[in-house]
Amino acid sequence: MKKTNLLYWIFTALFSAAMLFSAIPDIMMVPEAITFMNHLGYPSYFILFIGVAKTLGVVAILIPGFPRIREWAYAGLFYDLIGATYSVIAVEGLQPQTSFILVFFGLGLGSYLYNRKVNAESH
Repeated sequence: MKKTNLLYWIFTALFSAAMLFSAIPDIMMVPEAITFMNHLGYPSYFILFIGVAKTLGVVAILIPGFPRIREWAYAGLFYDLIGATYSVIAVEGLQPQTSFILVFFGLGLGSYLYNRKVNAESH
């Protein structure tokens, strides 16, 4: 149980930090974030929305006691990652640096799977 719980929190902390750090420039409407999102074809009003949505998703996976909301939050964060990956590939083509997003997917998958194990062991 301790190893599973430790791995859950390591994956969850890293995934949450990665998603939060990607949300902060969107929420603050940093010029680089606006330029990048506009380059991908997204309107400026979408930037704040996606930043807030990612932040709420991070909060939802960190707060204990709401397993259904946590499941939806994981789904939303994965949809964000899938959409971001698709958008970059659609606009810029498949570039080697695009594979960096696999780190985000790996951290999210680790967090999700260990969350399931922790919940299964506690019931």
